[in-house]
Formats: sequence, C-alpha cells, structure tokens
Amino acid sequence: MSGGVEWALHCCVVLTSVEEPVPATRLAELHDVSASYLAKQLQALSRAGLVRSVQGKSGGYVLTREPASITVLDVVEAVDGPDRAFVCTEIRRRGPLAIPPEQCATPCPISRAMGAADRAWREALRAVTIADLMRDVADTSGPTAMSRISTWLSTPEA
Repeated sequence: MSGGVEWALHCCVVLTSVEEPVPATRLAELHDVSASYLAKQLQALSRAGLVRSVQGKSGGYVLTREPASITVLDVVEAVDGPDRAFVCTEIRRRGPLAIPPEQCATPCPISRAMGAADRAWREALRAVTIADLMRDVADTSGPTAMSRISTWLSTPEA
C-alpha cells in the first residue's frame, strides 16, 4: 500500500470537520506534506468521486458523500487501484519440474492462501468508514481535536 493512502485518509477525516471547501495547500500545510504530492492523492479521490474540487477564491476540496458512506477500502482503491495485492504467476508451470497446464486447473495452495488473505483484508477495510475514523480521533487525540482542526482549517492563511 502506498503512503498516499495514509494522506488521503487523513484528508478525508479532516474534511468532515468543515462546511466550506479546503484548499489543497491548506491540507498539505496541516499534514506537513508536499502540496504537489498531496494534490495527486486529492486528484485520485476526486476521480473516484469521494471528494470534489470547488473552483474560485473560496475553492478547495469537500467530501461528496456522508462520511458514514465512504469506507477505508474506497480510499485505498481510489489511491492505489482495485488490483489484488498478490498476483499468481503460476510458478509451478516453470522450471525443470514444471507441471503441465492441464494439471493446474485449481489454484495452488499459495495462491489460495494469498487470495483468502486479500479478501479478508478488503473486508476489514470495507467495514471501517471515514465516520468511524472521525469518532476514533477523540479517543486518541482528545475530544477537542476535530474542533481544533476545523478552526485551523477555517482560519484564512496568513
């Protein structure tokens, strides 16, 4: 999983704290990350329909859906794509002891194990929403964390 997923998830969570669009540069400043790097993650979220860009002087990014309807898996797939983490290349059909293709009708044990792990991982990410993460912020960062973020994001840049 790329580092962009982490930044995209943080952006989605903090966008729940504001009513108005937040410029990418402001989000980058909040997270102390390169604005151009973060812009790529925000563009991926936009292409996936999770955020939208608002143009103009008061422009920036806003969530397009309720936080409870955006899953962590939605964000992961927006940034990194929907491809499985493991792709079987049928190694058992190679080398001096290669198995003929007709004997490889069933996926090998390694492929089955990795496929099961991928499905479990996706199911776990599908079960957590941006709203869940937002609520957990109070547990780890204190009950005023989201309101402090909202105030900071809503304060015009100096």
